[in-house]
Amino acid sequence: MKIAIFPNTHKRESKALAIGIREFLTSHGAKVLAEDADAKEIGATPLSEVSPKEIDFMLSMGGDGTILRLVHEYEDLHAPILGINMGHLGFMADVPLSEVYPSLEDLIKGHYHIEERLSLQGKSQGKTCFAVNDIVIHRSQNQSLIEIAIHVGGTYLNTFQADGVIIATPNGSTAYSLAAGGPILSPTLDAVVITPICAHTISNRPIVLTADQEIQIQYLSPYKPLEVRADGFTHFPLPSGEVVHIQKGTKKFRLVQLKRQDYFSTLRTKLGWAGKLR
Repeated sequence: MKIAIFPNTHKRESKALAIGIREFLTSHGAKVLAEDADAKEIGATPLSEVSPKEIDFMLSMGGDGTILRLVHEYEDLHAPILGINMGHLGFMADVPLSEVYPSLEDLIKGHYHIEERLSLQGKSQGKTCFAVNDIVIHRSQNQSLIEIAIHVGGTYLNTFQADGVIIATPNGSTAYSLAAGGPILSPTLDAVVITPICAHTISNRPIVLTADQEIQIQYLSPYKPLEVRADGFTHFPLPSGEVVHIQKGTKKFRLVQLKRQDYFSTLRTKLGWAGKLR
């Protein structure tokens, strides 16, 4: 078994944990890899010495943002990701520090399943982007609200006067979309949610669509270019009059789900829900 670990070695606790994880996994017969710049420091094999296809799992040590960085920085790695949380509880990085080693033992023993989650891809005038959370079209440097027309599968939906719009996957429904008033979608649904950002008309509400429909968003206002941003990592400008096309991605986002963890428990904890069984 080959496992690539991605610690933040600038943090003392992360480096120490990475060494402990490397020792634990090695003692259980796994080969541990790390990014070339960190490998020697934690005693792992450099990532560049192994073919991406040979890697069985990726261990992300950080938060949800760290997982997103790995997805965008290592597009050729298709191994499922197990997220170890090093800060606030994450929706994707849901293994707490107190359960690191029991969780790794579960991984080695096969007490897990792999969730394949929806991704998105966007394109406009030769520019493309990929997202596992969301593609955001934002007014950028414009001082006033902008107008954007949305078509779904070629059929007109609405024209929004707003700061922008978020197209989110179920995985991303608990991120920016939730903060903008969007609904929470169960992470394995084959659906997307369109959430206006600070819409001028109060009746403009989020809408959930099946993921097999292409969404076309046209910038109508004669102002400065908008910004199209994917997961907060990649971005490109959208000039007035241009259209960005968004559809289901061809690549699946794969997460390791341990039997000791469950999404709804994470949801209750993260959102501070106080309900109890009676």
